[in-house]
Amino acid sequence: MPILTVKALYKSFRSKEVLKGISFSLNPGEILGIIGPNGAGKSTLLYILMGIITPDSGEIFYFGKNFFSNRAKILQRIGFASHYVSLPYSLTVMENLKVFAHLYGVKGAERRIEELLELFLLKEKKNSITRALSSGEMMRLNLVRALLANPNILLLDEPTAGLDPDYVRYVGKILKEKSERENLTIILTSHQLGELERLATNLLLLRDGMILDFGALEDLYVRYQVNNLEDLYFKIFGHVLL
Repeated sequence: MPILTVKALYKSFRSKEVLKGISFSLNPGEILGIIGPNGAGKSTLLYILMGIITPDSGEIFYFGKNFFSNRAKILQRIGFASHYVSLPYSLTVMENLKVFAHLYGVKGAERRIEELLELFLLKEKKNSITRALSSGEMMRLNLVRALLANPNILLLDEPTAGLDPDYVRYVGKILKEKSERENLTIILTSHQLGELERLATNLLLLRDGMILDFGALEDLYVRYQVNNLEDLYFKIFGHVLL
């Protein structure tokens, strides 16, 4: 059974249609990269999947259950991190994570926090005031927060934005390993095609709120007769901005 099924999502802001009949499904352990030019509807789709934005019409099923009827229970099994979301600046890193661990009802919270801080190379920052973190450190802290409760699905908006190239590869490696080892399903947007290519098992190609194509990465390469994601992107979208 798919872990996520999306049926005919539509969303408009005033007179502008942002999403136009989006439908797809994902299985446990798959990593979906959502790509398309600026204004394609990538972030809007992600925020609808998280329940931050309400669609005008359409259905979403997580774990076979209707998202809108079971929102609170489903959200307990979903993690979310975004480059555009900040944590309370006046708290230390550890204080922030303890607050969220309490909200999520994480058992053995302190040990879980320590493990994730070490994994994301933030252990030495645990007593730092959050406002003192760099943008890359803040993003890694957001990823720690998103993983605190061992989610089944992770939704990520630009998860490697602000990271140095070495950290981009390192964080990508962590996410890939977690997906494979823990059957974690990941959905992410990213402007970094090289990182998406290393991470994604599936791609959703969006333009002007519509799906141009959807499928396994390797199947799309064969379909469009390309060898890498950059060539696929330019073959489909031309030379337009991500």
